[in-house]
Amino acid sequence: MYSFEPSEEQQMLVDAVGKYAINDLRPAAHEAEESREFPRKLVSKGWELGLLQASTPEAYGGFGERSAVTCALAVEEMAFGDLAGALAVMTPSLFATPILLTGSEEQKQEYLPRVIEGDWAPYTAALIEYRFDFDPNALKTTAKASAGDYILDGEKAFVPFAKDAEAMIVYADLDGITQGFIVPKNSAGLTISNERENLMGLNALPMYRVKLDTVKVPASNRLGGASGHNFELVLASMRIASASAAVGVAKASFEYAKNYAKEREAFGVKIAQKQAIAFMLAEMATEIEAMRLLTWEAAWKLDNQKDDAATEAYLAFTGAADMAMMVTDRGVQILGGHGYIREHPVELFMRNGRGFAMLVGLAIV
Repeated sequence: MYSFEPSEEQQMLVDAVGKYAINDLRPAAHEAEESREFPRKLVSKGWELGLLQASTPEAYGGFGERSAVTCALAVEEMAFGDLAGALAVMTPSLFATPILLTGSEEQKQEYLPRVIEGDWAPYTAALIEYRFDFDPNALKTTAKASAGDYILDGEKAFVPFAKDAEAMIVYADLDGITQGFIVPKNSAGLTISNERENLMGLNALPMYRVKLDTVKVPASNRLGGASGHNFELVLASMRIASASAAVGVAKASFEYAKNYAKEREAFGVKIAQKQAIAFMLAEMATEIEAMRLLTWEAAWKLDNQKDDAATEAYLAFTGAADMAMMVTDRGVQILGGHGYIREHPVELFMRNGRGFAMLVGLAIV
């Protein structure tokens, strides 16, 4: 049976991440959204907390062992501060974690120390495709075997830090299954758009379109080596991380709206005492707690290799994405007219919360 009590090590990590989220990410979030850039020194400070390093064995440059539960706890805390900042800090995980989970021993030895032992560097991954019926298990980007190599063709969207990426994992359809391929920067046929994606939210996180026109990579760059890898494991990890981030954003909106309602007066009473507001806050709190527990359960099942871990991860992600939209919308509603102006962060929480429907592939630890 899983426990709801974090270990001493987990609590120390969560406390450190929480302080960073509140003291560094949250104060910088508004200006970063407006200027479309998070200060690199703040991203580096978040990297130095060692979340990815604590999930990587010492043999590959880290100082811990992978735990989806620990990562879920930490991601929620970081996203509570600011989602764009959290995703920026975690971007190298998009490259390193799939290799750690499913890469060959040669890939782990070659690539993980590069990411883990150095300063924050823009290693990334490309999964999402720009179409309304996007399905990570039915990609339009293709990979074809050719004389000991693989040829990649297709187009990807919302790739964080693609412009400066040292390398990226590109996911493509290979004979009907999704597989990842390590693509170095400046590969022939790899084109990164000059213009960043213009989005409703997350504007502090630089994301780009990526085109692959007969990009050739050696067979050794197939994630997992010649036999490939278990993409469902990687996808489940992505979904749990995204669900955790959704819980963090929702919690941020709820806490801000609750505190505002306790201070704001209308007709001589605090609006938190109004039945309509109180009921909204109660439902928001209930939904956050429900999705948090579902996410923890999915993470525990993934750590313990339960057969239904992938299903639980899917349920956690879809449920948390819907919950985040409901909670952040009500956060704006509780503030009334003040919720619609940028003086208060609830409007940013709502815009960012709307993005979870397309966020699979942007978060993994």
